[in-house]
Amino acid sequence: MVFAKNKAGIILASALIVAGALLSSCNKTPGYGRRTAAKPGKASPTTGAEYSFDANDSSNFVVTRLAKQEIGPNLKFIQGGRAVLGSQEQDVMAFRDNAERTVTIASFFMDETEISNNDYREFLFNMKKKVSADSIKKLEPAEGVWGGVLSYNDVYDTYYFRFPGFNFYPVAGVSWVQATTYAKWRTEFISNLVRERNELDSSLTKNQLIERGVAFAEYRLPSEAEWEYAAKAMIGVQYMDENQEFGRIYPWDGRGVRNPYNVKRQGKQGDFLANFKRGRGDYAGIAGSRTNDGEIIPTNVYDFPPNDFGLYNMAGNVNEWVQDVYRPLSYQDFDDLNPLRKDGIFDESDTYGTTLIDDNYRVYKGGSWRDMAYWLAPGTRRFIHQDSATNHIGFRCAMISIGADGK
Repeated sequence: MVFAKNKAGIILASALIVAGALLSSCNKTPGYGRRTAAKPGKASPTTGAEYSFDANDSSNFVVTRLAKQEIGPNLKFIQGGRAVLGSQEQDVMAFRDNAERTVTIASFFMDETEISNNDYREFLFNMKKKVSADSIKKLEPAEGVWGGVLSYNDVYDTYYFRFPGFNFYPVAGVSWVQATTYAKWRTEFISNLVRERNELDSSLTKNQLIERGVAFAEYRLPSEAEWEYAAKAMIGVQYMDENQEFGRIYPWDGRGVRNPYNVKRQGKQGDFLANFKRGRGDYAGIAGSRTNDGEIIPTNVYDFPPNDFGLYNMAGNVNEWVQDVYRPLSYQDFDDLNPLRKDGIFDESDTYGTTLIDDNYRVYKGGSWRDMAYWLAPGTRRFIHQDSATNHIGFRCAMISIGADGK
């Protein structure tokens, strides 16, 4: 009798354990853990279907393990954040077109240097395989931007772009349209290199390449806000908390154009920090003085110390094209997150009564070898027609930061 009761108890307990296990298995979601781009798991947490990790597989759902965004050469990471943009210098030109305002800029990448003559010649060489000779002619830097009726600068028309001694000087004589074309070519060219390096099927579409993490985010001209934010590099005046100890007029500390330190900025105290025009008729200073900039025309894109983001020549050397259409009142109209003016909406050109303002006029920034120190301040802005080219405007590219490492 006792044995029968014990046996019944054992059977009941076993049944309860089995039932509990069944209920637990029905109610418990499979443990996939925290999924990230680098650790997506082996199967979908919503369907249970197994992922394919073969990049050349076009018949199954492919997931790519991506620890971090792959970026192209020559780019520096610009960590985004809140910023006060606008002119912090006295508005001596009375333009009143860049009043201070607080905005937030998303993280992005930017070329550490201006695009050089060598870089641009590589572009032309590769474009010859794709377009006609007439089209190549339209992409070449404009002839005659150096020459003048009352000067002997014509020699630079012949030698500046092509002579090896100027290989790593910033390209000049390039319009906004040409700079934009270069950025599009660069995106395609580097994406193809990465595809070939990873031995991926050439029939994969652009979207499939993006999904596999091998198509780069697009190279493009930076927005005016991105350019100004990167040039000021206020990260260099921030220390233990969110307070920034002082503002900046230029891409460096202090109110002047000389190095105020003995070691910072990779130069001696008193050295010039940019290549600019010191005064009427003075492009370089007196020969032999080590504290003069010594550069009469543009110089090597790596000359002069980088700012706190690691970007060279964000003031002086050559001005730089940005994406934005010019309007005097952009600072009033901009969104406060990633501001950009794509066209004249909310500030139509016909309200100004001048042919110098329409949607074909683009902003350029930064000052150049032939500009006075006032234009070195990142908050200053000027504009010119997008098809125009001069001997003092070049460009550099930017790229959006997509996602964050480990997320």
